[in-house]
Amino acid sequence: MSAEGDVRMITKLFGVFSRGDVESILAALTDDFDWQGPVSEHAGCLAWGGRRRGREQVAEYFRGFAATSRWHPMEDAIFTAADHGVVVEGRNRNEARSTGRSYEHQWVMVFTITDGRIARFRHYYDPADITRAHE
Repeated sequence: MSAEGDVRMITKLFGVFSRGDVESILAALTDDFDWQGPVSEHAGCLAWGGRRRGREQVAEYFRGFAATSRWHPMEDAIFTAADHGVVVEGRNRNEARSTGRSYEHQWVMVFTITDGRIARFRHYYDPADITRAHE
């Protein structure tokens, strides 16, 4: 797939995510998919944080996130083709279900694409605002 094709695929998946279609996201992953979000030494402070491998563990991430947070669409996403993947910069606002408190932060996502499927994902952000919202 071309760099432009990679960007189109990831842009489309953002739309799929905004509709809550987790199955389509899982179908776009390789069998040995490697996920880490956030990439932080403090990832364990989030119920959904940390490293995941394979589709079932990623599905667990989405279930854990949905159980603890009310999601709002991502905003101002900038998609950039990179060697073997796509880098996305953006921001979003979510709400902690347990407290009703909102949090907003900026992030960077890095998708590695192999043979037209996502093989690796890294999500870089500071989890401190999320932790405070859930306290």
